[in-house]
This record gives sequence, C-alpha cells and structure tokens, in this order.
Amino acid sequence: MALWGGRFSTGPDEAFKQFNDSLPFDYQLAEQDIIGSVAWAGALKQVNVLNQQEYDDLVAALNKLLDEVKANPQAVAVAGHEDIHSYVESALIDKVGDLAKKLHTGRSRNDQVATDFRLWCRDTAEHILEAIAELKGEFIALAERELGTILPGYTHLQRAQPVLFSHWCMAYVEMLERDESRLTDAKNRMNYCPLGSGALAGTAYPIDRQILAEGLGFTGATRNSLDAVSDRDFVVELLSCASISMIHLSRMAEDLIFYNSGEAGFIELSDGVTSGSSLMPQKKNPDALELIRGKTGRVFGAFSAMMMTLKALPLAYNKDMQEDKEGLFDAMPTWLACIHMAQACIKGIKVNAERTLAAAKGGHSNATELADYLVAKGIPFREGHHIVGTLVQMAIAQGNNLEDLSLEQFKSVHSIFESDVYPVLEIDACIKARQALGGSSLEQVTSAIKYAKKNSK
Repeated sequence: MALWGGRFSTGPDEAFKQFNDSLPFDYQLAEQDIIGSVAWAGALKQVNVLNQQEYDDLVAALNKLLDEVKANPQAVAVAGHEDIHSYVESALIDKVGDLAKKLHTGRSRNDQVATDFRLWCRDTAEHILEAIAELKGEFIALAERELGTILPGYTHLQRAQPVLFSHWCMAYVEMLERDESRLTDAKNRMNYCPLGSGALAGTAYPIDRQILAEGLGFTGATRNSLDAVSDRDFVVELLSCASISMIHLSRMAEDLIFYNSGEAGFIELSDGVTSGSSLMPQKKNPDALELIRGKTGRVFGAFSAMMMTLKALPLAYNKDMQEDKEGLFDAMPTWLACIHMAQACIKGIKVNAERTLAAAKGGHSNATELADYLVAKGIPFREGHHIVGTLVQMAIAQGNNLEDLSLEQFKSVHSIFESDVYPVLEIDACIKARQALGGSSLEQVTSAIKYAKKNSK
C-alpha cells in the first residue's frame, strides 16, 4: 500500500512504479528505519500521542521485525513495496493492526530517510575506520620486519635516492592517518539528527528533539528543518573521503605492481592475492592490486554523480535525492573491500632485499650526496651540481657507478676531491645522512614507527 494514495483517483503506472520505487536498494536501511521508529515511538509517548500500552506493543513489534530483517534482509528487497518506510509500516500493520498507523504522526519520510541514512553512514564509517586501523597496523608490522632493507626511491619513475623500504611503508601510514582524520571529521559532522524536522517545516508536536537525538547516539539535533531534510553534505563528504583514500590505495597498488614485476623483482606477492594465466603457465599476476587500482574509478564515479545530482536542487526535499543511495551503497563496500584486500597484500609480501639493494646502488642514486660533499668543502651547491653531473656522464660512459671512479678521475673534474669522498658515496652513508625529521635514516624511520604505534593504540 502506498503511503500517499488518498490524493489520487488511480494508482501509478506500472512502469512509473518500477522507476519510482527504491525498496530494491534502500532495503539496506531496514535496521536503521526500525531503530529510528523505536525512538520516534518513544518521542510520541512523551507527548501523549501514544499511551504506555500502545508504546509497548509498537516497540515489541518493531523489535520482532528487526530480528526478522536481520535474519533475511534480502527478503525485504523483493517485498514489492515502494520504499523501506512503506515496508516497515506494512509489516507493523500485519503485527499490531491500526495501531501501526499512529507511528507516523508528526513524522515525514523526508526526515525519516535523512535520519536512517545518517545512521547507516555513521555505522559504515565506523567499520571503515576499523579497517583503516588494521591496514595501518599491517604497514607498521612490515616496516618493522624490513627495517634494514634499502630500496631505490623514485621520482618520475627514475631512480632518485636510496631510502629504507620501511620509509616507503611509513609513507602510506601517513596517508592512511589522513584518511582516518578526514573520515572521523566527516563522521562527527554528520552526527546530528534530522528526526522531528517533518517534511520541511518541522513537526507540529512538542517533541524534545535533543533527547530524541541523544537516544539515537547523535551529538545533537539539527537546527533548521529545511536544511535537515535536504542536506546530503554527509554523503558528499563520505564519497570524498572514499575517493581520496582510494587514490592512496591505488598509488600503493601501482607501486607494488611495479615492485612485483620481473623487471624490478623487489617483492613477491603471496599466492593468496595473485592468479595465473589460462595460457601462460609461468604467470603470477597481481590481480588483487590491479582490481584495487581499477575499482578506484568506480568510487570516483559515485562521488562525481552525487555532486552533479545536488548541484542545482532547490530547498527542500526533491525526489532527485533518491539518487543519493545507490552510489554510496556501492562505493562504501567497495572502499572497505579494497582496504581489506590491501591488508592481505601487505601481510603476504616477501621482500628481496638483495635485489632492492642492488637496484639502490645503481642509477647513480648517491649523486646528491656527492654534491653535498662539495658543499661541505665550500663549493656553492649549484656549481657542485654541475660538477657531479659531469662525473655522472663520465661514469655512464665507462659503465661504472660514481663510487667506482678513481681519485684521479674525480680530480680531473675538480681538484678539491680527496680520498674522503669514498665513504660519502657508500649507500649506508647516503641513508644515514637523512637525519632531519621525516627523513629516511634508520633513526628517523625507527622514530616514525614508534610514533605510529603509539598513536594507533
């Protein structure tokens, strides 16, 4: 039964009904709709719309319905009602008769769905925060396991300077901490309750909306009924948080796909997150990482679609807002699945420390240290940069690394070079030199790991 049929002499066209109905996706709000209805029943009892017995009967029926939808949520999706609100009301009528029809007193589907959706978003955000914390922990554990492993750092996908593999791990810990911070902020902002805002003008009953909000775990009640029923900033923010985090996961995936390649050979992924080829028996493909990278576009698409839906909507509620759910219902589980899959990938990584060290020693990645050596001897950096560039050309021409050049060859470019240049060019010295906060020295990375572990408790 439609909740709005009295105004109409005939029912909706079947094609329109299918176009209009949202139960096939908003059934996911069943638990939240029932929880919100229990709270609303309490508010109606406080203003004497319901007596104690009516309240008790409604709450008992709602709790029974809650158990039923938890046991079989898919049955709700195919029940044939217009939306989750009409489903819950119909199910309540089956349990307590006309008493169920009193529950909607002073309430609109507009404030009802806004409340349901915030409850769902808040619960989902909490699950994702837990998953991010677990992924962070996996990166920290890998950083501890590989604390002495040296890796070539890259800019422009060209070998740049050596870093610790643990430093690479902790770079993603930093990104994940920002993801946590953004999502926590978004969760705090969304945690205000629209229930009691009615269709747009507020409820006509003297409901204590602050008590109602606190009973549902909200920080407080929204302060403007027009905004409360039409606000979907929290959806945009969640999709923004998801999109930024997926950028981080996609960058991680790209790094590891490259590190896992035969050309690099820095790591090996576990069998559990890779697959083979139907034709080539030797293949071990990084499918989990490629899917993380691929699903990033899917989450971006949901974010873009939501922005476009909202961009020109007048106050207050418009049916366009029904489009707020499917994208989010897809994006949030996708984000969560990608976090879990990233954790599985990181957990099973085996690092080939010999291969990473050999690569870090190649590509003249100690050239910056050589320029700093010249600076320490009083040569301006820009001049030192030019001198080192000349030496790199010399080394390349001979098929050598910088440290393989003879002292005579160094002096042929500039007389200031002495035998003390060689210790500077050792890779351990390159790592050790990065002692400033945030650098890649063993001391700084160890400190970063300790800080991250302390903040994760």
